[in-house]
Amino acid sequence: MTVLRSLLLLAVAAVAEIGGAWLIWQGVREHRGAVWIGAGVVALGAYGFVATLQPDANFGRILAAYGGIFVAGSLAWGMVVDKFQPDRWDVVGAAICLLGVAVIMYAPRPS
Repeated sequence: MTVLRSLLLLAVAAVAEIGGAWLIWQGVREHRGAVWIGAGVVALGAYGFVATLQPDANFGRILAAYGGIFVAGSLAWGMVVDKFQPDRWDVVGAAICLLGVAVIMYAPRPS
């Protein structure tokens, strides 16, 4: 259950951070305005709180592992929302990052 909870929290963090950054991008670069920017700032703030809910108490480990989720999640977001088509090297890189997440977060450690 702990691994499932952790994975869910990583996914929620990714949606909040990537979504927040995308909203700000839309507000500024696509001239959609202050409401989009404000919504992005709120989402980014929510992301900051989600990480604190992880079962592991080590900030550095959580943030390092989340980096891999961010990489893969950003490519997925681009595919779904912006119709971006990653090439094979994008996919290979994201897979390597996700392997790193698994090692950092879930490798057996002495108690």
